[in-house]
Amino acid sequence: MIDMILPMFLTGLAVMGGLMLAVWLIHIPLKNAGIVDVAWAFGLALLACLYAAMGSGDGIRKWTLGLMVAIWGLRLTLHLFVRVIGHEEDGRYQQMRKNWTGNIALKFLGFFQFQALLNAVLAIPFLLVAINPSPGLSAFEFTGMAIWLVALAGESTADQQLKTFKNNPANKGKTCRSGLWNYSRHPNYFFEWLIWVSFFVFGLGSPYGWVGIIGPALMLYFLFKVTGIPATEAQALRTKGDDYKEYQRTTSAFFPWFKKG
Repeated sequence: MIDMILPMFLTGLAVMGGLMLAVWLIHIPLKNAGIVDVAWAFGLALLACLYAAMGSGDGIRKWTLGLMVAIWGLRLTLHLFVRVIGHEEDGRYQQMRKNWTGNIALKFLGFFQFQALLNAVLAIPFLLVAINPSPGLSAFEFTGMAIWLVALAGESTADQQLKTFKNNPANKGKTCRSGLWNYSRHPNYFFEWLIWVSFFVFGLGSPYGWVGIIGPALMLYFLFKVTGIPATEAQALRTKGDDYKEYQRTTSAFFPWFKKG
């Protein structure tokens, strides 16, 4: 079982590297680096199914997780595709272009390939589940599925509420406070992180499953420190100004909670 891990990981890394290279080439004429987000979501769904096909583990377990990741990943892929293709490049990537000087295309190539590496690392728990030979599902897998259902419903709801808000021309320049957005400034990010918690819990039923903590840990780090909340809020402050400052003052940044006085 152990001797399968490295070959499967390297295969997944090579597939992601090729995918991100192709997407980088496509982004050049599109002049829209946001397509990397679409590829990131699709890549995780692809890796989960690839590992399920390659792994020698119990079929029910590996394909249950493969299906969970595929449903989540393809939903997110479609959502991001509609948001990115045919629209102006996301402000985060526009800001990156302004901050970088010289060889911007090559720097984006490095950024895209970093996403490929991140995908391969985040998918390690999928790999471990795929090579687990134990028959049947344990309490860990059932608990993971329950968390996944809640997270998927929450993320889908948050995305739809924001889409409905943005589609109303009267809301241009305003901050969404509808539904879940009344309790968290980033409910979509919160439920996205909860998805990774569900994968971690599901993986605890497999040998070395504790390694899956890398998923929610990395996602929390990137959401709070790198490309998630900091970049999104900086863009919101540039476009919404005082309205967003008031939203920041009264609303939880991440975990859904009641308004501050």
